[in-house]
Amino acid sequence: MVLNGPNLNLLGQRDKNVYGSDTLEDVKNLLSGHFPEIDFIFLQSNHEGDLIDAIQSARTDTIDALIANWGGFTHTSVAIHDALELLTIPKVEVHISNIHAREEFRERSVTGKAMDGIITGFGTYSYVLGVKAALQLLSKK
Repeated sequence: MVLNGPNLNLLGQRDKNVYGSDTLEDVKNLLSGHFPEIDFIFLQSNHEGDLIDAIQSARTDTIDALIANWGGFTHTSVAIHDALELLTIPKVEVHISNIHAREEFRERSVTGKAMDGIITGFGTYSYVLGVKAALQLLSKK
C-alpha cells in the first residue's frame, strides 16, 4: 500500500524547485515499472481520517507493507502515529525533498517514530527506495 498525504495530489504543480515536475501519476508509473510483480494500492488524501482508515485497513493479510509520504501530517499527526503503532507489517516513510535541509519545523517527523525507517531527499525515486527497503524487511520475516 502506498499512501500520500495532503497536497501530494498537486505534485508537478507545486514548488518544482523542491518537489520536481513529476506528478503522482508519474510516481505510480515509476513504481509499476520498477516492480511489475507487485500489485500496489495507491491512495492520496488531504484528509487525516481517510489516511487513518487506510492504515487500519492494512491490518489484514492482504497488505504486505506500507510506503507513505504523509506530507504536512509528517510533522503534526499524533493520530496517524498512533494508528501506525498498531500495524505490524513493514512501514517505510518517504519524502521527495530532504526534510532535514528545509525549514526547522520539517526536520521532526512525528509519524516517523512509528515507522521502520525514513527515506528522504531522493526526489520521486525515494518511493522506489522505500519499496526496496520494505522488500528487504519482508525478506527478514
